[in-house]
Amino acid sequence: MLTFVKKYRDSFFYQAAQDCILIESVINNGGVMMLKKQTMWVSVLAATLALTACNAGDEETGGSNSGDEEASGESGEVEIFSWWTGAGEEDGLLALIDYFEEEHPDISVTNAAVAGGAGTNAKAVLATRMQGDDPPSTFQVHAGEELIQTWVAADMMEPLNDFYEQEELMDKFPEELIEMVSHDGNIYSVPMNVHRSNVMFYNKSVFEENGLEPPTTLDEFFDLAEELEAAGVTPLALGDQEPWTATHIFENILLAELGPDGYRDLWNGDISFEDPQVAPAAEAFAEVLEYVNDDHASRNWQDSAQLVGEGEAAMINMGDWAHGYFHNDLGLEVNEDYGYFPFPGTEGSFNVVSDTFGLPKGVDNVEDVETFLAVLASTEAQDIFNPLKGGIPARIDSDESKYDEYGQAAISDFQSDHLTPSLAHGSAMSEGYLTQANQAVNVFATQRDVERFLSSLETARGE
Repeated sequence: MLTFVKKYRDSFFYQAAQDCILIESVINNGGVMMLKKQTMWVSVLAATLALTACNAGDEETGGSNSGDEEASGESGEVEIFSWWTGAGEEDGLLALIDYFEEEHPDISVTNAAVAGGAGTNAKAVLATRMQGDDPPSTFQVHAGEELIQTWVAADMMEPLNDFYEQEELMDKFPEELIEMVSHDGNIYSVPMNVHRSNVMFYNKSVFEENGLEPPTTLDEFFDLAEELEAAGVTPLALGDQEPWTATHIFENILLAELGPDGYRDLWNGDISFEDPQVAPAAEAFAEVLEYVNDDHASRNWQDSAQLVGEGEAAMINMGDWAHGYFHNDLGLEVNEDYGYFPFPGTEGSFNVVSDTFGLPKGVDNVEDVETFLAVLASTEAQDIFNPLKGGIPARIDSDESKYDEYGQAAISDFQSDHLTPSLAHGSAMSEGYLTQANQAVNVFATQRDVERFLSSLETARGE
């Protein structure tokens, strides 16, 4: 028991206790550390130790890392670091852990999840740990530039080429997805799932009562929004307590205005944000923001999705983890209580968000981590996890019968549509750029200055 408590303190809470701002952020967002099969009294004890650490010295550790055998890299144990604490995603993660431990009872799992939408808090904690040479066994990271520019460029990840060959994975994932987790000929993580950013969920009763059909263009969306407002219904739900949700909308407007090729060119640097063809997207974004709920700044994405579920708002643009929330948490049925359609103007494109896990440099339990990654990459694990979370499997050979109507439709689109990278979820640009983009979006939501907004986004490229 003492070993468990010391390990718990030395991993996340000890780090967090040194950053009062981070602790306050996690607490204010309802954040808790989720440990495997923990009981209430253990959770309280661990939290007490974390708070005590704010005033305590190094008397327990002597200011050193004595007892390396107790670190997270110990053989027979893997620590899974993620931000999966919300409805649907937590269910999927716990089911995945249960499956892994059934398959490998000799390896225990510590679930080191940190609350915060899109990893807002978890990424800060992870950065502290990685910079302090205290990596978790494996951690959640979005495919694309978040992985490559943040961790691979810093030489903090081990290549997984041999692992892919050993597990015969090269033909199990789409080539474009493997490219998103690769750099200079090396593969650095294993995709667990695929989500779609450019999907709109809507309350079917609200649409039926007002005689409305899903819009296919932005102009149709604006006409529909006017009708909904006249009927006393908020057209679009938004919860940008954390700024990524507004960025999420903006990226899909960019995709609608530029098309998949122009959208990719924008992130590749072939098109400038100050190019005249980009301005209509910013103008449309400003107009879209006129139709969101007044209390958007005080809500998170689940709160705003609940507005749609209850019929107070008609639509929400959210990744299809919202599908998991509607079904698993609110108890709603797809195509009965809520429906879905591509974000207006983006049909034929699939804006990809993929959660992946890799092998950080410096972990001692490489074989155990690779055992976990092999399970994570399997059809069995992906078909357990993804129906609960609301996404679809990253593998191309999973059992489609395990997925509902939405999941099967998304699998079909993923295989046939143009795949494009998400800005809001780390695929299109680096984490540093995304931070500045979120700040620019936040300012724009208040000031609506198109020229300044686009100039800020372009300037951030060089910083």
